[in-house]
Amino acid sequence: MKTSNAVDVSPRDEHNLALLQNAHPGDWTNPTPHGRYNLVAIGAGTAGLISAIGTVGLGGRAALVERHLLGGDCLNYGCVPSKALIRAARAAHEVRRAGKFGLRISGLLEVDFPAVMERMRRLRAGISHHDSAQRFAGLGVDVYLGEAKFTGPKTVEVDGRLLPFSRAVIATGARAAVPPIDGLEETGFLTNETIFSLTRLPGRLVVIGGGPIGSEMAQSFRRFGSEVHLIDRAASILGREDPEASAIVRAQFEREGIHLHLRCSVVRAERTGDSPSVVIERDGKQQKIIADRILVAVGRKANVEGLNLQAADVEFTPHGVDVNDRLQTTNPRIYAAGDVCSKYQFTHAADAMARICIQNALFLGRKKASALVIPRCTYTDPELAHVGLTPREAREQGIEIDSFPRELADVDRAVLDGEDAGLAVVHTAKGKGTVLGATIVAAHAGEMIGEITLLMANKLPLGKLAGTIHCYPTQVEVLKRIADAYSRTRLTPRIAGWMKTWLAWRR
Repeated sequence: MKTSNAVDVSPRDEHNLALLQNAHPGDWTNPTPHGRYNLVAIGAGTAGLISAIGTVGLGGRAALVERHLLGGDCLNYGCVPSKALIRAARAAHEVRRAGKFGLRISGLLEVDFPAVMERMRRLRAGISHHDSAQRFAGLGVDVYLGEAKFTGPKTVEVDGRLLPFSRAVIATGARAAVPPIDGLEETGFLTNETIFSLTRLPGRLVVIGGGPIGSEMAQSFRRFGSEVHLIDRAASILGREDPEASAIVRAQFEREGIHLHLRCSVVRAERTGDSPSVVIERDGKQQKIIADRILVAVGRKANVEGLNLQAADVEFTPHGVDVNDRLQTTNPRIYAAGDVCSKYQFTHAADAMARICIQNALFLGRKKASALVIPRCTYTDPELAHVGLTPREAREQGIEIDSFPRELADVDRAVLDGEDAGLAVVHTAKGKGTVLGATIVAAHAGEMIGEITLLMANKLPLGKLAGTIHCYPTQVEVLKRIADAYSRTRLTPRIAGWMKTWLAWRR
């Protein structure tokens, strides 16, 4: 019996049809279960895909269940489409600032937004092969399309089929949270799940939420030519980050003409003529902003509905599935990974947690999620990347730190690239070289933060970086200079005096 295809994507062009054929083929026939699975993964985002393919690769039997699109948010509504738009927006920005490099562009830049979105859909469809139902089935995973529902502590039902398991991983992810704003539902809005279906550039875009998704899309659409208003309750965008770092991104937004409405709350949404609008309030004063589209980007909500978790003895809250440090739920046979159970809602974090689940669930492992060193990056321009503790978090935990900052303006390559509005700062334990955290604001901060993550994950002191040769000129050299600055602090007066005496004797 073939599964019914209730999944659709918009627009239905050749690229989205190819995406559907990979991520949720309409003619798919679910397999017939034979015996007990070593592992059933519920949800085919990154965590579920890794859990299933890892189990099969180690010689086990695995089932993968997905009700919507394989590849999850990352492929369909997150990392892949957003970065395609960000790259196109950056290209437009680079053309506009070409004069700073001595280049003359005749005429005005014209952004062909339908072509930008068509490129995104084409690239996404091509990448979708890696997460396709056909590929995973060919590698030995039993792929089931349909709603998964626990029928007991050791069984899951899908499409009328009962899947018994020895272990299971809940990897159902999360979706966009919608704030309780009066009139919002009636007025209409976009989320990360619908904005990539646009085929026409909105002349005016209101973004509610100044976190990573809201900030990335606000800058991209401004660079495409939209008038953008970004609204947030906090005093700054990217409020989770170091204030000095987020201030650099904020300044860039202001230079590009993004209208920032900070310390503001959205009172209501309504229709003004044929256009949607929002009414915001700050210090008791209200202001109406008329838009063509409203994007809501205020956080995520875990997908726990419809799984019948009570039947599996799995405890959960609206924030997600409860897990211990080994990612085990209240049912010792069932684990969880990814956005459905973690505050680290990143694709790379879901990947790492899935690997912990495989080891702990199948091989009696004792791996702990708390031992993971997980970096993050917001892909604005400049990018803002971070790993470990911030100074604020260190203070809250009573941890004394030394901080070693360096401006990108001091790095030759950043100056030559015209990308010198940024910084890097590394935090170490007070008086020691143990790296506790770092923040980088730079054009390629997401690429650069890996060096610090490597030090932290392997418990290597910052001094090791000082002894590592870096290519010149590169922007990552900023980290080498920070490590050199740390090394100079190790030259105490006593050691300096001894060296002076030694060198005098050697003359």
